Amino acid sequence: MSTTEIDRPVGLKLRVLHAVRLIIASVGRFFFSLYYGTEGEKIPPIHDDILKQSAVVVARKIRNKEITSVEVIEACIRRIKDVNSALNCFVEDRFEAALQEAREADALVRSGSKTATELEQEKPFLGVPFTTKDCIAVKGLHHTAGVVLRKDVIAEEDSDAVMLLKQKGAIIIGLTNVPELCMWWETHNHIHGRTKNAYNTTRIVGGSSGGEGCCQSAAGSVFGIGSDIGGSIRMPAYFNGVFGHKPSRNIVSNKGQYPIPESDLLNSFLGIGPMTRHAVDLKPLTKIIAGYNAKKLNLDEPVDVKKLKYYYQFSTDGPLLDPVDPEIISAMKMVTEFLKKQYQIDAVEKKIPLLRKSMAIWFSNMKGAKRFGHWIMEKDSVGKILFEMVKCMFGLSGNTFIGLITSLFDYGGVEIGSEKYKHYLKLREDLERIFSNLLGTDGVFLFPTHPTTAPYHNEPLLKAFNFSYTAIINCLGLPSTTVPLGLSSEGLPIGIQVIANHNQDRLCFAVAEELDRAFGGWVEPQHS
Repeated sequence: MSTTEIDRPVGLKLRVLHAVRLIIASVGRFFFSLYYGTEGEKIPPIHDDILKQSAVVVARKIRNKEITSVEVIEACIRRIKDVNSALNCFVEDRFEAALQEAREADALVRSGSKTATELEQEKPFLGVPFTTKDCIAVKGLHHTAGVVLRKDVIAEEDSDAVMLLKQKGAIIIGLTNVPELCMWWETHNHIHGRTKNAYNTTRIVGGSSGGEGCCQSAAGSVFGIGSDIGGSIRMPAYFNGVFGHKPSRNIVSNKGQYPIPESDLLNSFLGIGPMTRHAVDLKPLTKIIAGYNAKKLNLDEPVDVKKLKYYYQFSTDGPLLDPVDPEIISAMKMVTEFLKKQYQIDAVEKKIPLLRKSMAIWFSNMKGAKRFGHWIMEKDSVGKILFEMVKCMFGLSGNTFIGLITSLFDYGGVEIGSEKYKHYLKLREDLERIFSNLLGTDGVFLFPTHPTTAPYHNEPLLKAFNFSYTAIINCLGLPSTTVPLGLSSEGLPIGIQVIANHNQDRLCFAVAEELDRAFGGWVEPQHS
């Protein structure tokens, strides 16, 4: 089969389908707004100022005996109890064990056996509480990934990322919510229910690290870690107004993540990374969880943001996607104008045609030997899926409706090894080459994280492919950081992602820190 046969123009049929989808989405938004209303439940203000500080500042204050680890963890516990009834982001705690570990950390500081400088070098996050999503293993806690069949599974050991953070003194206090099998961009499952956005509880928090993004925006812990195979760190970070980083491919170990990718290719798409309210925390946390691979990133090498090359693209113009919201385009222009005014840097607009095929590339490259239904159902067949869909309509299924739809659609698509599959593998390689040549060792690419602000609950069903802006970056193995840039006219977070070449994560961090200083970064959610 020739490339021309495989890769035909979009054509009239697809344009009509796109127009019909936009009409349905517009009508759907009207009815969602009537059903949910414009304002949700307000959450209380943050009463403990320590929760507004960066993780590096909290760690320094603990080392210097300005505050104790116990006091910080107690502040997190109070905050979680204050907001979780409204948000449902936090699903399992280890508060008692965490408090005991905090007492031990405080005793180490008080003992004087090590100076503050020695503690900073050996345990840079001593006594600092963090959270992670319920698909990254924490010994002794549930490890469900939102799958009802796994509701009684208890992790027998820590994931590599959690283990490395604990070795550096950080204290895990609990788990946050995820979608079923972490494969949808709204956080909802039939074990823990639905998570709601702290800025407006009628809106989604994204997925799959949606509970973690929400927990960070509401200051439930000092920092968090998530995982990302199609935008699962960056979309929740964006919808919740915090920073989130997907590291370069194969840098952070995925051991302890469920489900574990079944091939080296799929494993290269998945990345575990930090989610924080402050950009300054991204680099030191990535340095820890990268373990031995951290040396590949040269994170201690200084970055002069004035000497970087900046590129940007407003939209992929991909079929079946929403147009990029004008306020997001304005935010990107605000960044380029800042660069021009502050540093006399002219960012260069790019139009990379192959990005238009982001969804087709991602879906084809994500094809695995095991179907989606294998992971979430006892028996996977078309008939069983259809039966579960009927049960789901009556609230009788352990599976979510979107999980069942995904299982059904997984019976279609390209076949592994087919000419079409090989074609899209090559397109991925071609696009990766384009980005590598463009970015080199001193370039960053500014790109929307998502084309809209946080939709209403269930609305992603009408906007299913909007996650292509993040998904394609996973296929390319590039590092990417979501950077918040304030709130929209509706009071919802907006921002962009900053992308660099392979193993140039430090460029993402430097630009994120610069934009954090320039535009204010995380904004505390409005409260009653």
